[in-house]
Order: sequence, then C-alpha cells, then structure tokens
Amino acid sequence: MKLVSDFKDFLSDTVNLNQTRITLLEDRAETIKSFLRASDWEPTISTFIEQGSWAHDTIIRPVEGGEFDADLLVRVRPVDGWSAAQYVKDLGRVFLESGRYSDKTVVYDYCVTITYADDCKIDIAPLVMDREYQGTLEVCDKRNDKFDESQPIEYTRWIREKNGYSGNNSFRKATRLIKYIRDIKKRFSCQSVLLTTLIGHRIEWFDKDSDAFADTPSALQTIMCRLDDWLQARPDKPVVSNPSLPAEDFADLWNDTQYANFRNFVNKYRKWIDEAIDAETRSDSIEKWRKVFGDEFAKGENVRKAEASAMQQARALLMEGAAHLDSLVDSVIDFGISILPLGFRTPAHLQPPRWQPAEHISRNVQVFAEYRASQHSGKGYRINSGEALPPRGGVWFDVRVNKFQTVPADCYVRWRITNTGAVAIALKKGRGGFEKPTDGDRRWEALEYRGVHMAEAFIIRRSDDRLVGFSEPFYVVIK
Repeated sequence: MKLVSDFKDFLSDTVNLNQTRITLLEDRAETIKSFLRASDWEPTISTFIEQGSWAHDTIIRPVEGGEFDADLLVRVRPVDGWSAAQYVKDLGRVFLESGRYSDKTVVYDYCVTITYADDCKIDIAPLVMDREYQGTLEVCDKRNDKFDESQPIEYTRWIREKNGYSGNNSFRKATRLIKYIRDIKKRFSCQSVLLTTLIGHRIEWFDKDSDAFADTPSALQTIMCRLDDWLQARPDKPVVSNPSLPAEDFADLWNDTQYANFRNFVNKYRKWIDEAIDAETRSDSIEKWRKVFGDEFAKGENVRKAEASAMQQARALLMEGAAHLDSLVDSVIDFGISILPLGFRTPAHLQPPRWQPAEHISRNVQVFAEYRASQHSGKGYRINSGEALPPRGGVWFDVRVNKFQTVPADCYVRWRITNTGAVAIALKKGRGGFEKPTDGDRRWEALEYRGVHMAEAFIIRRSDDRLVGFSEPFYVVIK
C-alpha cells in the first residue's frame, strides 16, 4: 500500500527541516552577509548565492545528533595578483580575527565553515567571476592553489527543471526521503550533490503528469527502480556527469568500494520498497515501510516492526552468549546499529577507565574515521559509525571536542578498541583495553576480523591525570 497520507505526515514531522531551523539559518546567513560586506576583505563582493541542498530545497532535518549544513557562495570580482589559495585563506582570516566568529571558524580547502552551538553550520566559499574572461565562475582550491570552474546557478536551474517534470514537488520529496534513508541507516555513503544528480538523471520531460510520479511513494518507487536498473547494468563505477559542467565527473566522490556498496544497498532498498507497496493490509505495509525508514514512519501505529524483531533477535543472541555469531553482523548490516541493545557496549572483556573522573566530564567528544587502503596511503574517505567495510585496509580514527576543535594541549588521548567478532574472540583478540594514539591524537586500526567492533576516545588532563571527557562508541562493521 502507498499510505500517501502517512508519507505526508512523515515528511512534515520527521524528514523536512522545520521552519524554525530554516528561519534561523536564513537569519544567520543574512548576518554573515552583512559582516562580510562591512569587513576589510579585499575582494569586491558582487552578490551571494545559495548552493547545495539549501538552494535545491532538498535539505533534511539532522538525525541522531547530526548537523544540517548550508552552502553560501560569495561571488566576487578578481583581485590582481591573488592566487586561488589567497581568496580562501584571507576569507578565513576575516572570520578568525572577529569577535563574533573566531571560536566558530574552521578554514578548509574550498570554504570557511562556521559551526554554531546547535546543529547548524554554514560553509562560505569564494566564487570568483570574470577572472579569465567574461562570464566565468570559479571556486578556489586552497590545497592545490588552483581555480576550478563552477556553474552553481545552472545546476540549480537543472534541479528545478527536473522537479517540474516530476510534478507535485515529487523530485524534491523523493530526494529528501532517500537522504533520510542514507542518514538514518548509515548503510551507504553518497555525498548529496552526487546523490541528487543520480536522482535527477532518472527523470525525463515525458514523465510530466504521468502515473509514475502521481504521489510521493509512487515517485520514490519509480526513482529507486530506475536507479537500481541503471546501477545493476554497471558493475564498475560509471561516470556521473555534472549536468551544468559535463567535463566534471561527480563519481570521483566515490571510490570503487563505496560505489559497490551503494549499488548493493539501492538494490536491497528497491526490493523493500516494492514489498511495502505490494502489501495488502495497512498493518503489513507499515511494517515493511518501517523496514525502510525505521520506527518514525507512521509512528503511533501499533504494528509489529521489522526492526523491533531484529532487535529482539540481537538481544537473544547476546543473552545466549552468541554476540559474536555472523548472524548478528548480518542483522546490523541490514538494519543499522540502532538494533544493538545497550548491553552490547559492555562485553565481559571491556576494561573500565583507570583514571579518576574530573569534577566535570564532557560528553561533547566526537570520533571521526577515515578508511584507507593502507596506513600510509595518501587518499582515503570518511566513513560513518556502523558503516559496513571490507576485511582489508584500515581506519584512521581521530577525535574532536565541541564538534570541530582539536584536543587541548593540556590533555592527552587514549583509545579503547574492542573487538567482538567470532574469529577475533577465538584468537583472543577481543582487546578492550586502552592504547596510545599512533600519530598525534589519531589511532590506526587494520580491518581484519568479521564483526561489530567499537572505538572510543578518552581525554585525560595532564596536570592531575583525571578523565575529563570521552566519546560515544564508534562502530566499525567488518563484513
């Protein structure tokens, strides 16, 4: 069953960014614009351009303590003699030297990011106009000190065109729903610009007013079916051209492993969506839609849930002492880490912290992780907690406090790495103790044993050796 009314409520109550956040975002953007116009930043500002999910109206509400971000381009006239890196560095200087933004600012390769105390951040990027000839627009790559052509206005126009073909705002609604699946399930990686482009390429002019996009669940099913068919015909990573700059391949945002994982999970979710629509009763359909979206879909309905069943199975495995069986790994791969009961965090071989607690212990400690083919390989990609990985290569774990700040110099870091896989336990490699970082505050871990493993960061004050902060577990699922 389609459950059109339930989809309307689900989008409004759970998926869409609520109006309070939108208003706050718009107010903050206007404040940034006024600040920059009044600053001593040398480039002459022409205008500001919204970019990304904000401009495309596909931005979604943050899930599970995550953040929503907005992209703001500042279009400027070129400054004689300035390199690409100088535009970004000097923009960063302006914010870092200000009383308003100094403690919120981080300078990246293409942009300056302002992270607020709540769940919002804004990326501000210079967009240089008419540098080589009239009409060109270029973003600035600080790392490689080069200018890259960009056509953000044309790309947004393309998105609006595709949404017009789908009718009823179906393109945007389906895109938000697929982003929600990505963020809540954490089963695959796909940056928003790549995902939005893949979806847009699945809609054509002749779709206008067709039954395939008659309502939100129909549009979602149509897009996922078409996307799955396209992906299954391409076992190797394909080209995904930027519609406004055909020479740019958005598929470069994936590596081969990420593409294969995305391809597999689109196929799986496509089948689950088909099953939900084909269900003959409302109760059965809600259960199957919750398999796709989790318990927030049609919340309040008293029906049996697929994820609840999976959670019960996981708990039964733990009670039977079988937490290390392959079936638990398969359940987590299908349903995400949300099915893991709290008891999973404290296996028998886990060692408690050996430091005395400080007068105040912060939980505002975050672990970030990057997969790499080897410890010293130069190129990797960011992974999410609970993301399934192959049993090869490894992960660099890093730690931040207050969302983006490095650990203070008067503290040091220890990592607790805990393995749970059957092979690891049989080989007495369950670990669960505390280990020093490999490089700075970072910790390298090779991926070897199938299982659901945990990495936690603990921050200790040097002066009195007291524990001042620790992170939530970062889950690594090895297939």
